[in-house]
Amino acid sequence: MQVRWTDEAFARLAEIEDFVARDNPTAAVRLIARLVARGEALAAFPRRGRNMPEHPGSDLREVIEGNYRLVYRIRPTVVEVLTVFEGHRLPPPMP
Repeated sequence: MQVRWTDEAFARLAEIEDFVARDNPTAAVRLIARLVARGEALAAFPRRGRNMPEHPGSDLREVIEGNYRLVYRIRPTVVEVLTVFEGHRLPPPMP
């Protein structure tokens, strides 16, 4: 299965990297690498994440990496990573 990152997910990754890089550019690069690796691992194990508790009954799932949540959904041939956000915040509106 292939993993496809939405423009929204890429934008959130860039924001996270910019924020963390203000204090520690090296840590920012490592964090983004971990988040991307977690998302890419969904290609092999798309059901590894849990159903998103804020959206019961939907097809939205999430995996956690450190303090961040990667929200995705499984399609027949692709896993779509929809967004990434800091876990202490409320989830953004989802489609």
